[in-house]
Amino acid sequence: MSRTTRRLTATILTAGALLTAAALPASADDHGRTPSRYSPVVVGHVQYDSPGRDDRSNRSLNGEWVTVTNTGRNSVNLRNWTLTDESRHTYRFDLRLPGRTSVRVHTGTGRDTSRDVYQDRRTYVWNNDHDTATLRDAHGRTIDSTSWGYHRGGRDHNGRH
Repeated sequence: MSRTTRRLTATILTAGALLTAAALPASADDHGRTPSRYSPVVVGHVQYDSPGRDDRSNRSLNGEWVTVTNTGRNSVNLRNWTLTDESRHTYRFDLRLPGRTSVRVHTGTGRDTSRDVYQDRRTYVWNNDHDTATLRDAHGRTIDSTSWGYHRGGRDHNGRH
């Protein structure tokens, strides 16, 4: 076998191996075999204790919010995605989140915009002592979550007692 033929054969075999390796995870993900998949959408800051007095006014309720951020370049369709707390209060999204943008999910009532959406609730959602904000996709898979206060075994989300 000539030197050129060996090099060409090695190049073809290497390219085939790289294509196969790249295709396997995508195929497994398409069939739901990968338990966690990457999503550029994350739970950002949580304002679980609205500023001022908790008087259940709409202003106070809207002082309680969660930011959901798309860290990727492409827009993500959040239709039927949910944001829940430990008590199972659930907000269902109906929006497309452009790349590198955030939307703030307020507890109270208001007029939805591209930057702020409202749960239209008349009571507080996020527990000040401890709670977890969980973001799930339209298939119910957990995409991201964040906790505060004391959880599981007396530790907070930073592992402190």
